[in-house]
Amino acid sequence: MGDMVMSTAFISALSTEYPSADIDVIVKKGLESLIDFIPGISKQYIFSKNDWKGLRGVYRFGRKISKKVKYDLFFCLPDSFSSALMGWSTGATQRIGFKKEFRSMFLTRSLRKPSSIHRVDQYVSLLEQFANKKISSRSVQLKTSTVNIPGVIVINFNSEAESRRMPVEKGASILNALIEAMPTRQFVCIGSAKDKNHVDAILEMVPHASMVTNKGGETPTLSDLISVIASGSVMLTTDSGPAHIANAVGVPTVVTFGAGNETNTAPYNKDRLSVLRLGQLSCEPCLKNTCKFGLPKCLELLEVTRIIDSVKNFIAH
Repeated sequence: MGDMVMSTAFISALSTEYPSADIDVIVKKGLESLIDFIPGISKQYIFSKNDWKGLRGVYRFGRKISKKVKYDLFFCLPDSFSSALMGWSTGATQRIGFKKEFRSMFLTRSLRKPSSIHRVDQYVSLLEQFANKKISSRSVQLKTSTVNIPGVIVINFNSEAESRRMPVEKGASILNALIEAMPTRQFVCIGSAKDKNHVDAILEMVPHASMVTNKGGETPTLSDLISVIASGSVMLTTDSGPAHIANAVGVPTVVTFGAGNETNTAPYNKDRLSVLRLGQLSCEPCLKNTCKFGLPKCLELLEVTRIIDSVKNFIAH
C-alpha cells in the first residue's frame, strides 16, 4: 500500500511529461480500489499471484495484456525479476526499469537506481533518466472528497511487520495519555480485520475506552479506510500504509518509527509531518520484520510525552 501511494508522484510527473498519453497501470489484487484516488490513470489491470502463479503465470498475464493493447512505453517501478518479465511479455515497444541481476535482458533501457534517497525520488528518477530531464516539482497525492472533522484524532497502532507494530502495553499508555491530555477530542482507532485483535487488546487496557471509537475490522475496503483517515484532523500512526495515506490526503501526520529507514520510506510530503524515532539503540534503524528483543524496543522506549506533544502541536495549529 505504501509503495503504491509513493508511486503517485511518478504518475503525476508522467502525466505532465506526456499530457496526451493514456496511462494504464498494473496493480496488485487487493489494492485496486486505491486507483480511484489517484489522478491521471485511465485503466488498470489487476494482478493476483494466486491466479497467475510463478514466472509462467507472470508471463501469461503480460501476454494477455499484449493481446488487448500495444503499448509504446512500459515503466517498471519494482526492481524484481518477475516485474521485468511481465513488461517484456506485454510486447511494449520500450521497457524501462532499474538495473538488477538478470532482469536487464527483458528491458530496452536499464537505468541506474539511485541509492540513499527516498523511494519517491527513486521512482521519479526513472522518468528523469529516460526523458533526460530534471523534474523538480513532485509530491505524493491522493484525491478524496472527505473533509477533515475538527478535533478528530485517528490512531493506527498496526503494521504488517511486528517490528513496526506498536506493542499492546505501549499503545495503551499512549492512548491513556492522549485522553488525559485532550479529553474533549474524539479518538478513532483503525485497523484491518486481521488487526482487530491487536486493537481490541490495546483498548482493553484503557480505562476510558468508551471515549474511543473502535474501527478495528470496520473498514473492509480501502475506500472505507481512506474516508476514515481523511476525516481526521490529525493522524498518529506507526510506519505503515495508513501513514502514507494520511500524508497523501493532507492530514497532519505523526509517525512513530521502529524498523525501517525513514530516509527512504517515511511519508514524503514534509509539510505537516512529524517523524519520531528513539535513536538510542545501536541497531537503529534496522530493516527486519522481527525484533531481536522480541517486542520492538525502539518503540517501547519512545517517550510518550514526546508523542503527545507532537500530536498537540498539530492540534494547536
